[in-house]
This record gives sequence, C-alpha cells and structure tokens, in this order.
Amino acid sequence: MSKNQHGIGGLTFDSKKKARAPEWNVFFALLLIVVIFEGLGQALMGQSLLFDTGDRFGTIFNEARLKIIILQVAIIGIIALGSTQVIILGGIDLSPGSVVGVTAMVAMSFAQVGEINGMANPKLMFEGIYNLPVILPVLVGLCVGILAGAVNGALIAYTKIPPFIATLGMMVTARGAAKWWSKGQPISFPTDGYAALGKGMMPVVIFILLAILFHLILKYTVYGKHTYAIGSNEQASRMSGIKVERHKMLVYTIAGALAALAAVVLSSKNLTAQAGMGVMYELDAIAMVVIGGVSLTGGRGSILGTVLGALIFGVIISGFTFLKLDAYYQEMVKGVIIVGAVVLDQFRQQRAASRM
Repeated sequence: MSKNQHGIGGLTFDSKKKARAPEWNVFFALLLIVVIFEGLGQALMGQSLLFDTGDRFGTIFNEARLKIIILQVAIIGIIALGSTQVIILGGIDLSPGSVVGVTAMVAMSFAQVGEINGMANPKLMFEGIYNLPVILPVLVGLCVGILAGAVNGALIAYTKIPPFIATLGMMVTARGAAKWWSKGQPISFPTDGYAALGKGMMPVVIFILLAILFHLILKYTVYGKHTYAIGSNEQASRMSGIKVERHKMLVYTIAGALAALAAVVLSSKNLTAQAGMGVMYELDAIAMVVIGGVSLTGGRGSILGTVLGALIFGVIISGFTFLKLDAYYQEMVKGVIIVGAVVLDQFRQQRAASRM
C-alpha cells in the first residue's frame, strides 16, 4: 500500500480523490463575477466597480459602493440564514416574504410615537399604546414570525403535508393578514429607538452576527448534526433515535423568527411598514442559498456558502446598476445563475458518487 493510501479491512484512502470544499467553488465564482464586471466597467464606462481608480476616496477600494453591496443584501441575507437551515433539512419555505409583510405591520403598530411636531399622531394604530420601549415591538414582531414558523413546522412534521404546499398556504395567508391589519394603509412614525435598528450599517452588523452564530450552531451543536442527518436520510435519522418531527418544527420556527427579525430591521430602516413589504424576498433568499452551494436535496451546505451567495447576489445587482442596465436584466441573469447553480450541484453529486 502506498504512503498516500491507508485503510482498514481493504478500504483505502486516495488523496487524489479528496474533494475540495464547495465553499471554495462559490468563492471562485464570486471572484470571476467581480472580474467580469470590472472588465465591463473599464470597457464600457471607463470606471472600476469596486476599486478607486481616480483617487477620490483615499483608499484602494470604492468604500461607498462596497457598503451599498453589503447593505442591499443584508436584510434578505437574514432570511437566507433561515432558508439555509430549512433546505439543509430537506425542506423548502415559500412564506418568508409574506411573514416579513405581516410582521412589519404588527411590529410598527407597537413602535409608533404619540406625537408628531407637537400634534397627536394621526396614524396611531392603538389609542394609548405609543412610545413603548424598543424591546416590546421587537418581541411582538418575533412572536408573529415564531407563530408562522411553528404553524409551518407543525403542518409539515405532523400532518405530512409537503413543505411546498404548507408554506405556500402560509405565504398567501400571511400576505392577506398584512393587508387586513391596517386595511391596506401604511403604518409610520416609529420611535427613535426602533428607527435605530435599521440605521446606517446596523442591518449588516445584525446579519454578520447572526451568520457567525448559526455557522457555529450548525457546525458544533447537536441541533446542527440532527439538521444535516435528517436532510441526508430522514428514515435513518428516525431509526437512530432523532425526534425528526420535533426537529423539523424547531427548524421552521427558527426560520420564521429570522424572517420576522428581517421585517423589524426593514421597517426600521424604511421608517414605515406596508403590507406589500417583502414581496419575492423568499425567492431571493432561496437564490442566495442555492448560489451558495446548499443542495436542494438536503443534507449539504453551510452558512458560509450562503454568505458568499449573498455577496454574489449583491455584486450582480450593483454591477448591473453600475453598467446602467435595466432591472429586468437582473431578473433574467438571477434566474440563469440559480438554474446553473442547481445543475452544478447535481454534477457535483454525481462526481462525488463516482469517487466512492
């Protein structure tokens, strides 16, 4: 047996067949996309997308554009952290966008000020409920998301309804509840404490902290091990003693809570809540997850991959804006990238199977 091979009972390890971590593939894709936009920018605009070529900022990078790239994906990125766990579990969640809408409406209702320029707030939702400490509307919003996620999880785990149907039902119901809450009228004028949650780079800080937290949870805790195990083989997980139904409900509940937190940050950033908030956010979140290398068949993927997928998403959006191309081109390219990512995932699975 060569020094590169060792094994027990006739099984050998060949270092040449060692697979590269899928996150590296996503990282290289990010670099390639940056290079493409840099080339197009120099050829068509005479400018760089990410670098300071005119000594305008005093640094090598265009800091303003970097901030924009990160900011525009941070809130959907929070949702994508929940979607990552759901998809690793082997499920799917179509409801986060609608949960964002209803949560924003409810949370903002409890975050309003009592007076505007010395006059009573004409848009006050509840008489006598105003100027509350910021923690209260945040907790109310989180409870809305937790409830929605728990309902999703219970339907999927205990009634065996397919995740697509269960979360589609929640998507429609939550959007209707968002419109019903204030009869379709926007809710505005939050307290300073609530407005501070979405001010400046706070959405990015929240996203990064949550990404680190859930990366550690998925990698080093029993919760993470059970999530990967169920996504890989649900029946084997059940036979090994994992309480599959309870764990599914927990994962969907966490996803609902993260969607609710995204809604709180979004409504705080915009200083208003509208029933139409969050439309298509669930698809953008799933796109980030898939681009990040999380397998739609379950059992594989990581938070790090999703973060890289979010950055790819941000670079594409900013790149198209930088090149002054219409928004519908972004949608077409995003669709192509999503399909391409799934095709690559299937190809990667086939190669992995051939190595065994």
